[in-house]
Amino acid sequence: MDYQTLANVILSHVGGKENISSVVHCATRLRFKLKEMKKADADGLKKEPGVIMVVESGGQFQVVIGNHVHDVWLAVCDAAGLKEDAPVVASDEKSSLFSRLIDIISGIFTPFIGILAASGILKGILALAVVCNWLTPESGTYKIWFAASDALFFFFPLVLGYTAGKKFGGNPFITMAIGGALTHPLMIAAFDAAQMTGAVSETFLGIPVTFLNYSGSVIPIILASWVSCWLEKQGNRFLHSAVKNFFSPVLCIAVTVPLTFLIIGPVATWLSQGLANGYQAIYTLSPWLAGGAMGALWQVCVIFGLHWGLVPLMINNMAVFGQDSMLPILLPAVLGQVGATLGIFLRSRDKQQKTLAGSAVAAGIFGITEPAVYGLTLPLRRPFIFGCLGGSLGGAIVGFSGTHTYSFGMANVFSFAQMIPPGGIDATLWGGIVGSAASFMLALLLTCIAGLPKAPAAVAAPAQKPEADGMTLLAPMSGSVLALDQVTDATFASGVLGDGVAIIPVDCRVVAPFAGEVASLFETKHAIGLLSDSGVEMLIHVGIDTVKLDGKPFTAHVSVGDRVEPGDLLLEFDRAAILEAGFDLATPIIISNSENFASVNNVAPTSVQAGKPLLAVAV
Repeated sequence: MDYQTLANVILSHVGGKENISSVVHCATRLRFKLKEMKKADADGLKKEPGVIMVVESGGQFQVVIGNHVHDVWLAVCDAAGLKEDAPVVASDEKSSLFSRLIDIISGIFTPFIGILAASGILKGILALAVVCNWLTPESGTYKIWFAASDALFFFFPLVLGYTAGKKFGGNPFITMAIGGALTHPLMIAAFDAAQMTGAVSETFLGIPVTFLNYSGSVIPIILASWVSCWLEKQGNRFLHSAVKNFFSPVLCIAVTVPLTFLIIGPVATWLSQGLANGYQAIYTLSPWLAGGAMGALWQVCVIFGLHWGLVPLMINNMAVFGQDSMLPILLPAVLGQVGATLGIFLRSRDKQQKTLAGSAVAAGIFGITEPAVYGLTLPLRRPFIFGCLGGSLGGAIVGFSGTHTYSFGMANVFSFAQMIPPGGIDATLWGGIVGSAASFMLALLLTCIAGLPKAPAAVAAPAQKPEADGMTLLAPMSGSVLALDQVTDATFASGVLGDGVAIIPVDCRVVAPFAGEVASLFETKHAIGLLSDSGVEMLIHVGIDTVKLDGKPFTAHVSVGDRVEPGDLLLEFDRAAILEAGFDLATPIIISNSENFASVNNVAPTSVQAGKPLLAVAV
């Protein structure tokens, strides 16, 4: 993929680099914070090759790219002249409190989501290795790998300090230093001493200090970073430029660090425990109901990017309880979509759809469901619903079984290893496995049985029975025949809109290629959609990018819903005017529901006359 070209296309559709406040990325999507959302062209960007989907949610303009999103992000930053440590520019548009909260959370956590997932996977593998007696906790090998997997979680305040500082528009190294103070050996030693004596033994300027263990904590450093960034901005406003680069950081760390140990930390810890206990109370009230609801709705949250609001809660559960019950519930939601996608792979007869399904299944197993959801299950509707039903069933089983994970990660196949309790394998692990397998199998079976539309021949009228094994479609215009992959428009050439051919017309008429009705007619009259009596959906798109002509060279002789017979005049166009305007006249003729047929093949020679055989469609 030409990442730089794609980056330029994306920039043009988000209103240009001057409209970007910030851009980060998660596992599959670019997350833009735009100054003016109305300047972005979501519909246009959705049509671009290399873009899976565009979602506007949580105050963000999210562009779903896929697994190579990091390379595209680098190209976007390069094209827009954005530096990694560039301050966030305030948006000109007001957003709701909920949208701002989602934006803050995603902006803080997305930069290190990859290493976060990797650390969780390694912890799960180590747990499996201990259960299988491959390693012992006393061995040097185990200790080194454990340190590698635990470092991120132990020093969470440093990492969160850096990303929170960037998100709040301050110096990230100042807030990272504050996070380092929270996990400094002296502070941990003071906490251990206080635990042993059970009394407050230290003071700050005569004020008693309650020491807490902030390793692995989330909320204290985020609140402390916000305070530090606010102080930094005030210091930069009032201090002279000759000294502010030194004394503004002094002000931040000298005030924020003790303030965190005295007030922010204890209050944030109380808030963390309150959130964890509140979630636990809801979960305890009806684990199977909570599991069923979360399993059904998780992928809906992912579609709109709202799932980031739950990530800190899962991490907080780990920090407070040492275990989390939410992540195991979400695994069936992921595997439900994987099962539905595998069902599409097994049942579809469309080569491109099968290829996309195969790669999406592989990505989904490792927790990346956006290619499957946006590319397959959601457009086909029923597979997405079946995946959510499977997630609901599996989540209810997991919740009923009381399954937990004992290290944080993203929901994927490696999560099973993270479900192994410290004491060894028990029924809760098997509940997680059974629930996930049930979700996968239910979605797979439902999709195989009823997930894809039936072939049109199954509902064809009696007079069309001779077409049961195939049908021949006539050419809607006269001209030279061009293979679809030779068309200059990448969207048509890739076949993503369906199989077919293109014709370079020699006259100015478009006629009906079969008996049916007009299903759609663009306002600019440059393209028309037809539906045959036997269920074939055809798109005829006169020229490339001719929508930009605003309909001037085109005349429509039919309207949506009109009945047409082979040879009826549909459109006329001014061939010379289109060419003089500099547009390519190659006309893609697409079977837009190609997935319903075994094959769509060109049967015409290098040129064809209107009304002569053009495409053979095999059922």
